[in-house]
Amino acid sequence: MKVILVKDVKGSGKAGDTINAADGYARNYLLKNGLAVEANNKNLNELAGKKASAQHKLDLEKAENERIASVIDKKSVTVKAKAGQGGKLFGAVKAADVADAIKAQYGVDVDKKKINLNSEIKSFGDFSAAIKMTQGVSCTIDIKVVEE
Repeated sequence: MKVILVKDVKGSGKAGDTINAADGYARNYLLKNGLAVEANNKNLNELAGKKASAQHKLDLEKAENERIASVIDKKSVTVKAKAGQGGKLFGAVKAADVADAIKAQYGVDVDKKKINLNSEIKSFGDFSAAIKMTQGVSCTIDIKVVEE
């Protein structure tokens, strides 16, 4: 019996896969427990529509990430930080601070989790960071830390 898996089934396949299962296994386990639906024309068309929709969302996300990367790639962002005596920073400049500076200076949102600082920034100066977004899109940005 041909069925479409609704959920991941160990030993059978992942959600969205169309498999041939033994009639008893399909009727008594997969269909009964809601793990699969019968592979008729209606269900196959729904599956094709869901896959096309998911691919379209991925394509839109990649295009947006490429647009953001083209705006900020190899550019410089200035982060202002408070300093104590001797020119040392209070705390450190974090990825969230860099994301806020990028939004303020370039008008694009970058998730702070995507910003990869090589090390903690605890002093004034010039630094570099890699931004790794989804779909294999990445870019680099220079960070200038100045006194507030």
